[in-house]
Amino acid sequence: MLKGQTTLAPQTAAILLVVVVASVLLSVGSSFITTPNNNIKFGRRFGNNRSHDHLVLGAESNDENELQSSLLSASSRIEDCKKTLIEQCKSHELDSGYSSSINTSICNLEALGEDLGFGQASSVSGLLSGKWDLIYASDDITRSSPFFWAFRRAFPDSSDQIFGITDAIPAPVKLVGPATQDIELDASSRGTLVSRVKVATLGGVATSIMTTRASVIGAEGVDGLRLKVETTKPEDSTILKKLGPLGEFVNANAKPFPSGEALERVAPGSSEVSMITTYLDEGLRITRNKDRTDDDVFVWVRVGEFGGGNTASL
Repeated sequence: MLKGQTTLAPQTAAILLVVVVASVLLSVGSSFITTPNNNIKFGRRFGNNRSHDHLVLGAESNDENELQSSLLSASSRIEDCKKTLIEQCKSHELDSGYSSSINTSICNLEALGEDLGFGQASSVSGLLSGKWDLIYASDDITRSSPFFWAFRRAFPDSSDQIFGITDAIPAPVKLVGPATQDIELDASSRGTLVSRVKVATLGGVATSIMTTRASVIGAEGVDGLRLKVETTKPEDSTILKKLGPLGEFVNANAKPFPSGEALERVAPGSSEVSMITTYLDEGLRITRNKDRTDDDVFVWVRVGEFGGGNTASL
């Protein structure tokens, strides 16, 4: 429990959480979203039924030139696959939801990276830290926030209904995006994740940044991180800014909602979720919600540079 805050009763916590989600989503905005086909699987590790030839670097050779040529060929194939995926994401409206062609490209990159040893061991590679921009979401953009992953865990029977009502509100009544994540990890894969999603109403007249802060409490295997949702707060409200110095003061000093505590009061353990990163290099990452690996997939690109290369191999 956060310092200076009172304990929430389970019933009160549940009501507050529903109000928070409803108010955020009603003020957010996303276009009508195509529901993913539940029969389509994301990535080979998650049951993808597509046929896939096993990829190899080539026969072992003692010849250094031949080995170098094989490595360059593998890197080139990865870069070509990444280029296709990024171009598809750029031509796809971020708030348009699921795309079968992008899904196919994601699966191809995941499988190719796994076979060739590129972009693997994300939770221990040291490449997750930094700022990331969302360029594709298979569902509503707000679902990239771990708060909504945790909310599903707290309200497994009603979350879809709550989300569905607000998701159906068309633009420009509500608009969502862009979305960013700031990740800081230490050598033991512990740290923080800050999710920010811009939400707007009435064609952008009123906007705010829905900010969720989560603790990274450790690695799960070589490609997962365990997150604990702590707080959620609308920041940089344009409505408050219009009130002048007073509005700026409220914007800067308003306390965040203890969403993690409220979730725990409703369903113990629900504030903790797992983020699986199936492909990661210096500039690109593919992330999934472990509870919904076939439905919640997100593609992120790094803001700024990391090191001197484009592709990481482990």
